[in-house]
Amino acid sequence: MTAISFEEFEYKKLESIDDIKLEAARRVNNYDGNLNSVEQRKDFTKKIVGDILKERAASMLSQGQSMPTLEEDSLLIETLVSSMFGMGNLQSYLQDEQVENIDINGPSEVWLTYANGKKIRAGKIADSDADLIDTIRSIATRSGLAERRFDSACPELDIRLPDGSRLSAVMEVCKHPVVSIRRHRFVDVTIHDELKLGLLDEFMASLLSSCVKAGKNIMIAGRTNSGKTTLLRALANEISESERIITIEQSLELGLDQLTDRHPDCIALEARLPNAEGIGEITMADLVRRSLRLNPDRVIVGETLGPEIIALLNAMSQGFGSLATIHADSSYGVFNRIASYAAQSAEKLPLEATNMLIAGSIDFIVYVSLFVDPNSQKMTRRVTSIREIVGADGNMVISNEIVKYGKDNGTTIGSPISSEVMSDLAAFGFQLKAVAI
Repeated sequence: MTAISFEEFEYKKLESIDDIKLEAARRVNNYDGNLNSVEQRKDFTKKIVGDILKERAASMLSQGQSMPTLEEDSLLIETLVSSMFGMGNLQSYLQDEQVENIDINGPSEVWLTYANGKKIRAGKIADSDADLIDTIRSIATRSGLAERRFDSACPELDIRLPDGSRLSAVMEVCKHPVVSIRRHRFVDVTIHDELKLGLLDEFMASLLSSCVKAGKNIMIAGRTNSGKTTLLRALANEISESERIITIEQSLELGLDQLTDRHPDCIALEARLPNAEGIGEITMADLVRRSLRLNPDRVIVGETLGPEIIALLNAMSQGFGSLATIHADSSYGVFNRIASYAAQSAEKLPLEATNMLIAGSIDFIVYVSLFVDPNSQKMTRRVTSIREIVGADGNMVISNEIVKYGKDNGTTIGSPISSEVMSDLAAFGFQLKAVAI
């Protein structure tokens, strides 16, 4: 069943489609029964909309007007309920498992990018800029842990949708409101799943699984849309169910706290923006520091974006077996990215001090690449480098590239893992010679 635009149903007016929505909302709000969950409220609203359409159909029949078909009414019910609870006319795209990215350049220009790399232009999803903004505002009021405004005073928005997708929007700095939705097609994902998807090979999977179980601190790096978050989820699923996990994000995205069978003791913390008076802000750095007082066994930072890097590295240095992601153009380029964030932080850490902190906190850097496979000509995500941090010397971080992947020669083993770390990994089943390369 495909969502359709409201103007296709103008002949079914109470007086307008908005009147149907308002009447449905009025009846739902006046209902004195128990509607304790979103799903219950959604199901009840669907029933109410159906009742309204039946009433209107009876009125149309009495006036000798042509009746809408059952299929038309069914489509209208789905479209109305989606607009009230979901993403309106975007709902059908969100339900397509092959869609990875949805980019909206105003109400009439929508671009869909599919898992195979194909990109197409889709149809109109709103009647005007105001309608699009209203839809985004409606979503923002029921997403995240605190209300996210989207207006002239707060023209930027980042939220996690109920299905785990990440929405980023901006207005009044461009001709039309712009919205980008990053789909997370794999939420409950394991290392074995990543192996089947081709992101890892057996050697990488065995190494990273042992690193997580041994409590090593891992920084996952890559460019935008390379698969960093999905790999983080897979590595997090190697953590024992008995461990207490604290996740920290600018806007909720990971969803580990929702996988209660895997992570029964998991707390998700979300940064908070300042209110209209400019107070009440809680930053990522604040949350990292606060997490250390919440008795964590693991601290996981969904995406490292700036000044929180110092607090994160300090947390990692306490041996939490932390996981985090960061944007970078290579595994070695992670050091420059961290140094630039550290220089911008309140501490304004100099390069030598930053490098010492890196060496004392991060054990491994895993780099994920996104490229066109030369054989299939499809977009491919692949771990292309695993680097062990072994020390620092002034302006240099000393590291060894343990694993390197080339599109032509596959996985190659570079420098050996340090003997101390190798001993730690062996205690969790990693055997260098036993893994196929």
